[in-house]
Amino acid sequence: MPRRWLARRPRWAFHFTPTSASGFNAAEGFFAKLTRCRLKRGVFRSLVDLQVAINRFLAETNSTPKPFVWTADPKRVLAAFKREKEALESIHKQSRKSAFKRSLRR
Repeated sequence: MPRRWLARRPRWAFHFTPTSASGFNAAEGFFAKLTRCRLKRGVFRSLVDLQVAINRFLAETNSTPKPFVWTADPKRVLAAFKREKEALESIHKQSRKSAFKRSLRR
C-alpha cells in the first residue's frame, strides 16, 4: 500500500529521523508523565485549576531534576540510520520509476 501511494505521488519523499535521535523524545516523555501523573484522572473545574495543577507538577519535577544520560551505542544508532535511509531511498526510487513508466504510457 505505501509503495502504491508513493508511486502515485512522485513529488513526495520520506526522510528518516531515528527515534533515538529525536529532540522531541524528551518533550514527549515529559508531557506523557504530566498527563499520567497529574492530568489523567484529575478534575479541573476551571482553567485556573488546570494551570495550578500543571504549575504544581512543574515545581515538583524541578525540585528533583534528573539529567539526561545518553545510553544508546552511537554505532548502533548510525547503523540503524543507514539501514532505514537505504530502505526509504529504495522505496522512493521505485515510486519514481513507476511514475516515470506511467508518464510514458500517457
